[in-house]
Amino acid sequence: MSEAKKIAVVTGAGTGVGRAASLALMNTGFTVVLVGRRLDMLEETAKLGPAGKSLCVTADMTKPEQIAALFDKVKATYGRLDVLFNNAGMGAPAVNFEDLGLEQWQAVVNTNLTGPFLCTQHAFRIMKDQSPRGGRIINNGSISAHAPRPFSAAYTSTKHAITGLTKASNLDGRMYDIAVGQVDIGNAATPMTDRMVNGPGVLQPDGTTKHEPRMDAKAVGDAVAYMAGLPLDANVLTMTVMASKMPFVGRG
Repeated sequence: MSEAKKIAVVTGAGTGVGRAASLALMNTGFTVVLVGRRLDMLEETAKLGPAGKSLCVTADMTKPEQIAALFDKVKATYGRLDVLFNNAGMGAPAVNFEDLGLEQWQAVVNTNLTGPFLCTQHAFRIMKDQSPRGGRIINNGSISAHAPRPFSAAYTSTKHAITGLTKASNLDGRMYDIAVGQVDIGNAATPMTDRMVNGPGVLQPDGTTKHEPRMDAKAVGDAVAYMAGLPLDANVLTMTVMASKMPFVGRG
């Protein structure tokens, strides 16, 4: 099936990496269901892409009933789903480990892990029964899936867990021609990372703070589009896309 007839769902499509991935997918021919909590931001993403190649749907990834309604709408509107990019995510305040509240922990887990789990379940149900059968699911991991930042227990734990979800669902999806992969992102230039280049910068493991290099989020969007465009007999299980000079590889 050509990309011109393929349907993709992107969560967190209103800003940052989600917007970049949505635009990259639209520009390669996909029709993209733009998902997020703020309709105005989704509509802005839609306007930046080709006309007629998107559908805006508001949904909160912490609300199972809204997730179910989203995929019901996708199936009712298009009859199929070819790509899901589980992108929506959040972090907790950077506080001492022992001071992180249970509600703060649970909010991050619900958004970053339970939301993608539920979306993946709904995608499986559509992809396994459609014709042509199968599809692709891409999870937004993070450099934090490899190494944490200080005071990031909730975010880091969920991104490690996403790696487990990626591998397990990739294995369980084989019998249905569903391929699952993960893109681990480091220092993409988005509103979430503005603190890396403003003020004192971000806390380092040695207790100092410094500015860190960032990369254009378009590089991540293009990587997602590449993964999405592969034939289903090929899969990128994990890909790391990072700012070349960020302090990740090596000791500092």
